[in-house]
Amino acid sequence: MNAEIHTAKGVMKLEFFEEDAPNAVKNFTDLAKKGFYDGLTFHRVLDDFVIQGGCPKGDGTGGPGYAIDCETDGKNQFHDTGVLSMAHAGLNTGGSQFFICHSRNNTAHLDGVHTCFGRICDGTDVINQIQQGDVMDKVVVTD
Repeated sequence: MNAEIHTAKGVMKLEFFEEDAPNAVKNFTDLAKKGFYDGLTFHRVLDDFVIQGGCPKGDGTGGPGYAIDCETDGKNQFHDTGVLSMAHAGLNTGGSQFFICHSRNNTAHLDGVHTCFGRICDGTDVINQIQQGDVMDKVVVTD
């Protein structure tokens, strides 16, 4: 299973780490299939760190109304360039917010703390073009 995040800056194609983080992948794809992410913004963009989205309030305080457990024991739990990871406010508090890493320069401390559940396999150039407030036009899950 794959997905695409469509923005005005381009499309980021995702491949998921289904073996390492099955619950996070299912959560993200279920929300995407319901259109949850369509029209939401990247509310947090920090140069050479991450772009973050998935907050229905647009300010980093919202979620889907439930929490999922962290999955940090898999082999792909390294926050490298283009990695898709679950944002949270503490252990086992993830929901709809996610982030994508700009690079490995400032993200090693996230390893084993946040669930990596996929990566950008095409469109990594778009990551660096995203600015705070840019919109996810739609997130499409493909099989």
